[in-house]
Amino acid sequence: MARAESLKAKRERAQKINAILADTFPNARCELDFENPLQLLVATVLSAQCTDKRVNMVTPQLFAKYPDVHSLASAPRIKIEDLIKSTGFYRNKAASIQGLAAAILEKHHGEVPGTLDELVKLPGVGRKTANVVLGNAFGVPGITVDTHVGRITRRLGLTKNTDPVKVEFDLMKIFDDSEWVLLNHRLIFLGRRICHSRKPACGVCPLAALCPSFGEGPTDPHEAAKLAKMDDD
Repeated sequence: MARAESLKAKRERAQKINAILADTFPNARCELDFENPLQLLVATVLSAQCTDKRVNMVTPQLFAKYPDVHSLASAPRIKIEDLIKSTGFYRNKAASIQGLAAAILEKHHGEVPGTLDELVKLPGVGRKTANVVLGNAFGVPGITVDTHVGRITRRLGLTKNTDPVKVEFDLMKIFDDSEWVLLNHRLIFLGRRICHSRKPACGVCPLAALCPSFGEGPTDPHEAAKLAKMDDD
């Protein structure tokens, strides 16, 4: 039986992983379009069970018509639903958007709060959404564990947990907080482009030598290249 990897060894491997990802995806970033914390908060709510590309198609018209918390909170619900319908679960999302806008007006003087504790108290905002906003709009380090981050870090043997919060805490132990935000984007880029859920493109993965799950997908570079979607969301 293989000896369990020590925390020190895992941290060393994690640093190598992050360095390779930084070289592979030098332009890794949040792929939701936004100009301020409110726009990112709304866009992240809309991104649940929806691609960032689709959200980016919807938000320009939404923000043009309802540019602030006052207009979002007071808009007829059906108008917001019509604008965001293509993102799916639009009734629940519209309710969350109006609820969070009203809460920001009532409790935060119209400004999106900049702490995790305050953000997760807003309607429709969980820990994942809060970390996205904190990291990308406020520069506050955090790890956002979406399906890509959870899947990839389990494949890499960096965590065994499936609960997103437990995965988050596992990763916080092995990566420095200065790396968290960009690490998130790099892992998501890898998940969308190479390390797919059903059949990862192992043969073209830059982390192949460091991944204990190498071989879950085709290892032949030519076969793997057919699965890679380097320019696709």
